Amino acid sequence: MAEGLDIDDVIDVEGGVSLATEKKVKKPKMYKVLIYNDDYTSMEFVVEVLISIFNKPRAEATRIMLDVHKKGKGICGVYTYDIAVTKVNRVYKFARLYEYPLKSDIEEE
Repeated sequence: MAEGLDIDDVIDVEGGVSLATEKKVKKPKMYKVLIYNDDYTSMEFVVEVLISIFNKPRAEATRIMLDVHKKGKGICGVYTYDIAVTKVNRVYKFARLYEYPLKSDIEEE
């Protein structure tokens, strides 16, 4: 039997065998996680957020931090909705723990 098919997809109610088509799985929508510049959060803290929450190497974290500083926002990563929301919440909690107003949000890709 072909992989990905259920027995109910192959045998009809009367016991005959029918050809079944494989179900197509849609790719999930992807979301960019963004962080925004503010006048209070230190650049070093932003780098630490990118390393600890987004698992970025220091060089990439520094590049993203400079985008945030110069352009007003930076893309931390692209994830499915649930993961993106979780990352935003972790940024919020981590920033509040250190009393920074760092803002993060998601945007559909």
